[in-house]
Amino acid sequence: MKTLYVDGSGFLYRLSPKLKLGGLAVLALALFFTRNPALLGPALLAAALVYFNLDQPLRAALSPLKAVLATIVLVALFNLIFTSREEAVVTVLRLTALVFLAASVTATTTIGQFIDTVTKAAEPLEKTGLVKAADIGLSVGLVMRFVPEILARYGAIREAHRARGLSVRPLTMLGPLIILTLKDADNIAAAIDARGIRGQ
Repeated sequence: MKTLYVDGSGFLYRLSPKLKLGGLAVLALALFFTRNPALLGPALLAAALVYFNLDQPLRAALSPLKAVLATIVLVALFNLIFTSREEAVVTVLRLTALVFLAASVTATTTIGQFIDTVTKAAEPLEKTGLVKAADIGLSVGLVMRFVPEILARYGAIREAHRARGLSVRPLTMLGPLIILTLKDADNIAAAIDARGIRGQ
C-alpha cells in the first residue's frame, strides 16, 4: 500500500508526533475562531509555505490534495450561491489552510508514529473498559493507509475508462471503486486475524 509520508529531514520531521498533532488541533481551532480574511489569508500563505517547502516536487505535493481542494471549491461555490461572497471567501481560506497544515503533519509523520501517538492518547479511555487503545491506533493507521490507496484506485479506474473510450462519470466509477476497496479491506482483515492481532 502507498503512504502519504514523504522522506525528509527538515524541522517538522524532528518534532515529536504528539507535538505536531497537538499543534494541528490548536491551529485548527484558531482558524475556526476567526472570520477575518486579514488573518486567514496570511495563515493560508504560511501553511502553504510550510507544506510546499517539504522535500517533494510541486506535482507530487499537489497530487494527493487535488480531490480535497476540489471539494473545497464546490463548498465555496455552494456558499457563494446560497449565502454570500464573504462566506465563500472565508470558507476557502479557512479550509485550504487547514488542508495544508494537516498535509504537512501527515507528510512528515510515519504511520507507525501516528499509531503509537493515538494509542497512547487513548490509553486513559481504555481504563474505563469501553475501548482498547491498540484498536483505536490500528484503526487510525488503517484509515490513513487506505486514503492514498483509494485515490490510486480511482486514478486506475479512470484511466481504464479512457482507454476503452468510455466517458468518465463518477457514478460509473463508484461501483468498481467500492468493490476493489472492499476486497482490500477483506484481505487486510484476514491478515490481521492470521496474526492474531484482534485476538490480543
